[in-house]
Amino acid sequence: MDVLLIFKIIAAIATVLTGLLSLFKPDAVYDFTGLKVVGGRGITEVRSIFGGLFIALGAVPLYFRSQETFFMLGMTYLAIALVRFVSMFLDNSVMKSNFISLATEIVFGLILIA
Repeated sequence: MDVLLIFKIIAAIATVLTGLLSLFKPDAVYDFTGLKVVGGRGITEVRSIFGGLFIALGAVPLYFRSQETFFMLGMTYLAIALVRFVSMFLDNSVMKSNFISLATEIVFGLILIA
């Protein structure tokens, strides 16, 4: 197994773990994102989008192990990074946690599309 594939697998596993954390501990997203989960509807949204979507996004490449599925996950991370970068300035949210997320998204994105 080559080193690049190992990094791609690590990025996909990290994506699944992010989803699992959001699924089982939806209140934990506030600590990093600042999103407040209010009521049952808010919890459902965090579980489904941050949980279910991220689990699927990471699990599909792990299951199929094809370049196309890793590429899809990489492009997803790069799209998130682009929107985050613009939003940081539009929304006046230039802060450490956003820079950490941005860096992670760019690094994962570039690894996964390579």
